[in-house]
Amino acid sequence: MASTNDLKNGMVLKLEGGQLWSVVEFQHVKPGKGPAFVRTKLKNVLSGKIVDKTFNAGVKVETATVDRRDMQFSYMDGDYFVFMDMETYDQLHVDRKAVGDAANFLIEGFEATVATHEGEVLYVELPAAVELEIKETEPGVQGDRSTGGTKPATLETGYTIQVPLFITTGEKIKVDTRSGDYLGRVNS
Repeated sequence: MASTNDLKNGMVLKLEGGQLWSVVEFQHVKPGKGPAFVRTKLKNVLSGKIVDKTFNAGVKVETATVDRRDMQFSYMDGDYFVFMDMETYDQLHVDRKAVGDAANFLIEGFEATVATHEGEVLYVELPAAVELEIKETEPGVQGDRSTGGTKPATLETGYTIQVPLFITTGEKIKVDTRSGDYLGRVNS
């Protein structure tokens, strides 16, 4: 248990029937009239939904312990992604639902942050950008320039993104893992 006066960004609260909410931002407000209160912006850990919630100052809220560990993606085992803890070498089988959109950018050897609560995997978080190879794309046409149109390209993970016309099969590119956008070429 913690008081609303102890809130910090990143703290995880257990509210409304055991749902986990991460504190995105908070503000202590002391109006001229009336009692002080704390205005917060909370993000649901599982769904990503963001809500505004106001607490009276000094009210007790239940906190949740979320264990975030850097792990390395090892391989697929049916519908499960197998991650290895880099310190203990323990393996963790993670359901596709918990991996979410990160599955589009995961290849063997990539490191990710795996968040767990009471032994249950909540989510898998990749770095903001990863480097992946283009496995297949249409060839560029004479006159294609660095500005202009885009074309579909299949990454080594099997996921398809839009890339500029000058990108060719076999090139390594940088991809934003949050939006799936092309960020640029990787210079070898």
